[in-house]
Amino acid sequence: MRNVIRGELRKAVTGRQWWILPLAGTFLCLLSTFGFAAEGHKAVLAGGSAQDVTNDIARSWMMMFLFASLSGAILVSREYGHGTIGRSVLLAGSRTRLLTAKVAVATAAGAVFGLLAAGLGALACATAGLPYGDSPAFTGETGLILAGVFACSLLAAPWGALVGWMLRNQVAAVALLITLTLVVDPGVQALAPDVAKYLLTIAMSAVYRDAKPDLLPVPWAFAAIAGWLTAAWFAAHRLVRTRDII
Repeated sequence: MRNVIRGELRKAVTGRQWWILPLAGTFLCLLSTFGFAAEGHKAVLAGGSAQDVTNDIARSWMMMFLFASLSGAILVSREYGHGTIGRSVLLAGSRTRLLTAKVAVATAAGAVFGLLAAGLGALACATAGLPYGDSPAFTGETGLILAGVFACSLLAAPWGALVGWMLRNQVAAVALLITLTLVVDPGVQALAPDVAKYLLTIAMSAVYRDAKPDLLPVPWAFAAIAGWLTAAWFAAHRLVRTRDII
């Protein structure tokens, strides 16, 4: 199994997506950071809390989890697109071993995305307000937010990989993940917040301690995420075992 995982790690750093996705995620998070810093300066001048501004800047790095999920989906689905999935199964020894290895590598990639987001998020909290003359106001809550940002990226990557296994098409997997994250789940939250809080991306909002109402407590949010990942694992495993691999 170790050799299979090592081979999948080499595949993960082949091509351009290993640096394009983190770069794109960093760019979008920086845009949000600058927006929160500018609006936060106005809020502080109006008597607002500098701590709230710092926490908002930390939360702006949560979007990295979307790119972590995309990396997991691409890691799997591109092999179907290139027609190499059959060879990978033969080299792995079984479909289940390949499924497990790809999910493990995707999770490791998610940890890298999470460390990048948490590290740059902390740096942004310390420096984003300086051009406006605002000093950062770190609190324990800031640390919990950044830890939640890391956890979301870590958990989103295997979710993306499992979606890739289920859909087997790169465009479809990427489109589904983006649509769920940016359209469907927020839409359900606006219409039925009592239901939406159990959805995967809304549960992640609780993990990075979003200020929105009607979110699950953090332990229950982790339980909801675990439920989605478990269901996706069983669905992907069944499809991999019962459908033609090509």
